Amino acid sequence: MSAAHPMTETVPHDYVVDACFLGPYGENDTLLEKLLVEFLRDHVYWRRNFHPEDPPAIATSAARHPDFCAFEARVRRELHQLSAALKKSAPFHSPRYIGHMTSDLLLPGLAAQILTLPFNPNNVSEDAAPVTVDLEIKVGLQLARMLGYPHDPQTDPCALGHLTSGGTVANYQALRLALALKAFPVALRAADVPDLELPPDDWTAFNLSTTASIELLTAWQRWLGEQAPVERHYWRARVEAERIEQLGLTDFFAAHPQLSPPLVLAPVTAHYSWSKGLKLLGLGRHQLKAVATKGMRMDPDALRSALHHCARHRQSVLMCVAVLGSTEYGTIDPIDAVLAAREDVRPLGLDFTVHVDAAWGGYLATVFRNADGSLRPYHEVAAEYVEFPSPEIHAAFAALSGTDSVTVDPHKLGYLPYGAGAFICRDHRAMALLAEQADYVFHGSEPADYMTRYRSIGKYTPEGSKPGAAAAAAYVAHQVLPLDHSQFGRLPRGTLRATEEFYARAQRFAIDVADMAHVMVPFTPDSNLVCLALNPHGNRDARVANTFMAALQNLLKCDPSHPLQAKEFFGSGTILRPHVLGLDEMARIFDALSLDVVPADQGSEDGYLHILRHTLMNPYLVNRESGVNYIDLYFDFLERSVRMLLAQSSLASDVA
Repeated sequence: MSAAHPMTETVPHDYVVDACFLGPYGENDTLLEKLLVEFLRDHVYWRRNFHPEDPPAIATSAARHPDFCAFEARVRRELHQLSAALKKSAPFHSPRYIGHMTSDLLLPGLAAQILTLPFNPNNVSEDAAPVTVDLEIKVGLQLARMLGYPHDPQTDPCALGHLTSGGTVANYQALRLALALKAFPVALRAADVPDLELPPDDWTAFNLSTTASIELLTAWQRWLGEQAPVERHYWRARVEAERIEQLGLTDFFAAHPQLSPPLVLAPVTAHYSWSKGLKLLGLGRHQLKAVATKGMRMDPDALRSALHHCARHRQSVLMCVAVLGSTEYGTIDPIDAVLAAREDVRPLGLDFTVHVDAAWGGYLATVFRNADGSLRPYHEVAAEYVEFPSPEIHAAFAALSGTDSVTVDPHKLGYLPYGAGAFICRDHRAMALLAEQADYVFHGSEPADYMTRYRSIGKYTPEGSKPGAAAAAAYVAHQVLPLDHSQFGRLPRGTLRATEEFYARAQRFAIDVADMAHVMVPFTPDSNLVCLALNPHGNRDARVANTFMAALQNLLKCDPSHPLQAKEFFGSGTILRPHVLGLDEMARIFDALSLDVVPADQGSEDGYLHILRHTLMNPYLVNRESGVNYIDLYFDFLERSVRMLLAQSSLASDVA
């Protein structure tokens, strides 16, 4: 067993965290049961007092009728069968689960979601959800403050956020908004709107900054409001006819031959949702250009080179995507360097949106934020950890406030039920370009008041029907645990400390099994996700190493054909590929594992490498009260598993 991590030795037990979850052993079952029963009864009383003069619709004798009893029996049978089947699910609640990006659920969020479900609000508009639509808009402001965005609805600019089914739809929303902002100034020029200071040509119009495009949009709205009704109708229709949303991509670019479809630049670590989004938008997968990485973090030099190439060849760029916690490796891109690269090419006439895909790492921002949304200094944050954060990671989180939009997934590090993603844009005024009219849902002209305007949130979002219960869950969770370092930040702080302990234990594990295998952590952890690469001692063939790793990973997979208790731990894996990692980085890892590097001309299929991937978001991985350290238990299990697999394989003779 390893010695205790020096930081976690001194950390007092956090009883607030103890109250946050149902618990690995169901320790807080009484609390959850009391909440559910109390608010189920409250819901029933609400129904009975809606119109108490109405007679009951269901006969009091119904429960004794044979048909009623038979129906109840069928319901119970099916629910018992479902309950039995679900017990074969992955045990996300347990500290023994360190696989994918899910864990136990926050009790306040879970209870709020269950409480809201019988009301069944649809957050498409206030008509269908008069309460939870407001909660969704407030959730957006809560997240905006966490990110460092302006969050006062009485002052422009102010951010706007809304929930989605997940990060994929939030990323798609980012693309929609970026394209609308980029193309709108071109439409104003094509419509020849008078009295506005319009860009001199289409290229300049297509490359206005986000701020300049929003200023032009608000100037247009102001000018339109000053016109007589007939003139207002005429000019609105004239501009709408020139917009890319009306013409479509083909006709828009045919009408503006100076322009070509823009690129989206994203690191090779970017989620596949970006490819899906570009295809859905009609731009096509070809317009997504991968930017090289260093250590699975976007390479600023490669980005600058790509942008200068675009500027020289007058190739427009729609968006640059930075990743705040890649889903496979947890690595964090240098967001400050991305913003600096944009500043660097602006004098060359090139401009674009900077979006941060923080689906995984967004809630880590809580450890960097004070209650008022201000940024904590580096030395103050670093004092709470052994190595986290590096100055580069602190700079990346500090730079969030300068970006244009962010994707965050409350159903990941927000510990809320699926599906609850979120899209947040820095300036809500841009959202007017996404408005869709549907008279049976939305009413009247655009109101000036922020909260009133966005009660018809559905006309701005990709999705129509939206579960109000998800908004209620997020809002209540954020109210109980505000998104700053002293409240919600306790959760990521604890898991980041556990990640540091896991990383230190992995290095000791490499020494402990050096007689059997070469072991390394390919990338220093940026977040609470750690990868581990292994190769049996004496082997130099990557294919043999991959076969061994596949067998090891199989021991960590959930297998519904066997009892869950047969598994000691549950984990996941991923693959390192040369075209993603880069040949130099691949050579570094292969060399550390004593593997022969496959020549580049032999193709990537011969040079990939299976590795283990550990998501460390369970808050109970290290329990000083009980003395149970699941990190130590996991590495003990891993050592036994490596020895067992080697004993069963033909490589056993190579092990000393």
